[in-house]
Order: sequence, then structure tokens, then C-alpha cells
Amino acid sequence: MNNAIPLSQPDITDAEVRLVVDTLRSGRLALGPRLEEFERLIAEHAGRRHGIGVNSGTSGLHLCLEALGIGPGDEVITPAFSFVASANCILYTGATPVFVDCDPRTLNVSVQAVERKISDRTRAIIGVEVFGNPAGMAELAALAARYELPLIEDCAEALGGRHRDEPAGRFGRLAVFGFYPNKQITTGEGGMIVTDDDRLADLCRSLRNHGRPPESTEAGQGLGSELDHVRLGYNYRMSEINAALGIAQMRRLCELIEARQNVAAAYTRRLMGNIDIILPTVEPETYMSWFVFVVRLSDRFTAENRDYIIDGLRRHDVGSSNYFPPIPLLPFYRKRFGYRPGDFPVAESVSHRTLALPFFTRLTGREVDLVCQTLELMMTRITFART
Repeated sequence: MNNAIPLSQPDITDAEVRLVVDTLRSGRLALGPRLEEFERLIAEHAGRRHGIGVNSGTSGLHLCLEALGIGPGDEVITPAFSFVASANCILYTGATPVFVDCDPRTLNVSVQAVERKISDRTRAIIGVEVFGNPAGMAELAALAARYELPLIEDCAEALGGRHRDEPAGRFGRLAVFGFYPNKQITTGEGGMIVTDDDRLADLCRSLRNHGRPPESTEAGQGLGSELDHVRLGYNYRMSEINAALGIAQMRRLCELIEARQNVAAAYTRRLMGNIDIILPTVEPETYMSWFVFVVRLSDRFTAENRDYIIDGLRRHDVGSSNYFPPIPLLPFYRKRFGYRPGDFPVAESVSHRTLALPFFTRLTGREVDLVCQTLELMMTRITFART
């Protein structure tokens, strides 16, 4: 549907267009200087030694698990409340996802619940910074260290966020950013692994490029090196074109994050007086890098009420969606693992009432007000229907 106010929209300027066109004209479209520069920019921003560009955040999570040797018979702890990629990547390796309920305030995993799920078969923990909120990551990293388990930080939604003065991407042994068009910056499609571990970085570089030696480039490094596949690998490379778009976006990162902060603040001012709307919680030690703006309806509203409101917003040309259904209750996971309603009560309660509002850098104050008016109109119609 072509919404008058879309749910999301990338912020692309002439600077991005010029750099992409320059790259197209360079004749070098894979594994070249643009990728190296983009990897350096992201790694430096996260305070890490290595950046490994890949074609999606999902690919990055998969490679992290492969590099750690995760496979059949292993368990990996992961959030029940997240985008499905944070669980799918575990299945790609043949390992088993072990789901954990979320904290009702931050919506990230409950650290106490994670500890209760650790078993002799646990080989790693995936921690997701849901909606760009890095709250609790320091505690999760400390827990992982205490049990000598690698933490994979899924910061696909959190570029630019900070927790206790540490940037998102700094907490895990490996961390993965994502650059889909609705993210803080976009490469169209793409992701980035960051780490301080030289061995894991080399493994990820090899795995993304069909298992070639990590020092191999598109042109090869000596006779036969281009086709010396030393391990099973994947075609997960990020192109020079995607990297060029990412470079131009990174040069504007502060501007983009500030614009998103302003839109989030406008929503907060406009909705904070509505007792039936629960606004996102930002902890005192957390700097939120806003990926989306997701509100929750109060307990007076059901999942059916929420869906009615989303449909009403869309009928009024306002983009909206539910974020996220609990992964274990998605049809595929229910069929495969037998999960049932009630297994993850916090995630289920939250997901029944979450509602994503239009959110992007160029959203105007007038548009924010129109979105909020339409939202409250739909809520009022439900209230009147009850009386």
C-alpha cells in the first residue's frame, strides 16, 4: 500500500548518489576499497579492531555462530521477543534455539531468565538490542563471561546507541549491525560483524567468501589462491556499491541520529499524557539510538483491538505495524518445537499490544501530530464500542 505517511523511509541525499555512481564508474564492484573503508568506519564507531562486511545482518549472525563452531547438539540462548533472524541463524547451523522471555520495561532479555536457561549444552548467548535499546547489555556480557560463554551481540537495530558509556557493538565477543532501509543508516541490504578477536575475524572473512583464505581478494593473491577453498563457506559478501552507500551514510551518522531523536521526542511530548499508551522506556544509563518508535496499548486493549487500530491507521494512509510477535509462537516454530501460548508470558503480553508508528528522519511535526490524532481517534472508537 502506498501510504501518505509511510511506516519508514530511508534518508538518501545527493552525497549518497554521487558516491554510488562514482563506485559504479570505478570498475571495481566487489571486495575493494569501498568495503575496506566502510568496515573501518563501523569498527571504529563500535570501538572494535575488525569489521567484516556481509550482505545482511542475518548472514552476519550465521557466520558468528559458524566461526564459534556451533553445530548439531548445541544450544544457543536467544530472545523470544525479537525479529525472527535472531533465532533462524541458530537453526542454520543445526543447533537448537533456547528462548528466553523479555524484561517488561526494556523489552530486552531478562538476564535472570537467561541464567536459568543455561545448561551443559549451552554454547553461546545471543543478546538483541530490541528497537535500538542497549539496556542490560553490560549485565548480559558479565553473565556470559561468568559462565565462559561467548556473547553474540545482535545490535542490528542499535547503531549509535550507548549503555554505560560503551557503544552498541562493544559488548559481545562478536557483534552484528544491520543496514536494512529502515535502520539508522542503510546500505540497501547489508550487515557488519565487529570483533576484537583476530582469529574469529579471519574465519568470518573466509566464511563470507566461499571459504577462501581470508587474505584472498577478488583478484587472488598468487597462483591458484582465488580458488583455494580451505573450508565450507558462503556467498555472503557485501558489494562495493552497498559499501559506498554505507560510507556516505556514516559521514552523516550524527545528523541522522539527531533527526531520529527529534522525531522520538516529538512523539513522546504528544503522547505522554495519554494513560492508555505506554511509551518506550529509556533507562538513565542508556542513550537510545531510535530504530523504530513502538508504543504499547494499556491492558484495557486486546490484541484484536490493536489490530483494529493498525487497520484504521492504514485506512487513513498512516503506516503502522505490530512489532514483534513472539518467535516461539510463529507457525514454523510452534510446529517444530511444540511451543504454546503461555510459555513466554511477558513477550506474549507485550506483543499483543505493541504498535509501530511511522518513524524516519524527515517526519515533520505536523505529520507526527496527524499520526497521533489518528491513533487516538481509533482508540476512542474502541472505547465507545464498549460502552
